[in-house]
Amino acid sequence: MGLGRLLHRHEEHADHGGTIDHPRAYGMGVTLGFLGRRREVFTRLATRSGVRTGDRVLDVGCGTGYLTRIVAPIAAEVTGVDPSPPMVEHARSRAPRNCAYLVGEAQALALPDASFDVVMSTLAVHHVPADLRGAAVREMFRVLRPGGRLLIAEFRPPTGRLTGRLVRLLTGPAMRHSPRELLGDLIPDAGFLVEGEGELSPMIYYVTAVRPR
Repeated sequence: MGLGRLLHRHEEHADHGGTIDHPRAYGMGVTLGFLGRRREVFTRLATRSGVRTGDRVLDVGCGTGYLTRIVAPIAAEVTGVDPSPPMVEHARSRAPRNCAYLVGEAQALALPDASFDVVMSTLAVHHVPADLRGAAVREMFRVLRPGGRLLIAEFRPPTGRLTGRLVRLLTGPAMRHSPRELLGDLIPDAGFLVEGEGELSPMIYYVTAVRPR
């Protein structure tokens, strides 16, 4: 099975939720989609998350654990949650000592209230069933301490015709959403105060927010 077909198969029912269960193929697809700039893009997202020395960090929809490994040298503890057992197994096999990974769903986090300083979720919300996305963001609110910081990042369709066509072949319906429409009012409706939003080249739209004290 080709890479594009493999990723498309797992994205084709994105509005109804789904998992990606082939971590190596997914990693290759993300690297290609980001035009070889995956490390740069995720490092910039880590910076925008506001992670500080000693923070407890949660990555919702952590996938292969790529972003968790970037923030691990700064954070005290990092927890990744993903609904795909193969993704979690892959992340655990590469985990730094201060990282732990759990199989679980964004809309039902088996984690204590107010237990994290930062919650991140990148390229994951579109995998949550559409009618449960509000519940997922409310769970992120619940597990953040008052004053804690949130970063949610999603795909931003490229504007170039040829680049856009290539990316759509690789990702399928994931790139049919406007990220602003996808996230909509989910973040403020969950109780967060939105602090900012922005775009990162080549394909990221992100929102930063805080849980009020």
